[in-house]
Amino acid sequence: MATYGATINWERSGETFIDNRYSRAHRWTFDGGIEVRASSSAHVVPLPYSAEDAVDPEEAFVASLSSCHMLWFLSIAVKKGLCVDSYTDAAEGVMEKNAEGRLAMTVVTLRPHVVFSGNKQPSLSELEALHHRAHDECFIANSVKTEVRCIPVL
Repeated sequence: MATYGATINWERSGETFIDNRYSRAHRWTFDGGIEVRASSSAHVVPLPYSAEDAVDPEEAFVASLSSCHMLWFLSIAVKKGLCVDSYTDAAEGVMEKNAEGRLAMTVVTLRPHVVFSGNKQPSLSELEALHHRAHDECFIANSVKTEVRCIPVL
């Protein structure tokens, strides 16, 4: 078992607050001191109360799923003797009402484009199998109710 943490910090910056006109900008601090500027999504809380130049929780959710999938994919590929030169994913999440009528990230679509080098190149079916196994192993995908789709880009 392992425990993971983050410190989330928000402070009122002189706004009245009780009129609901306050900045949603805040900070995420992770182990090692890495700090990320975060905010609500402008799709949820309109500007100027959200910060466009910050990561919102929905983006972080999509990035977390994509990153976990990629790390598993790389681990599986190396064990199969495949040499990966690059991996790029234009991942996208959709927020809409779920079956219970609540707003949720209902679908995350991964579109990984993987470039291999060397004599050993996976076939399309082998590539799909690698992604399927990476999805099955991904801790984040195993932790959520969201349907996670993977559409490899050739």
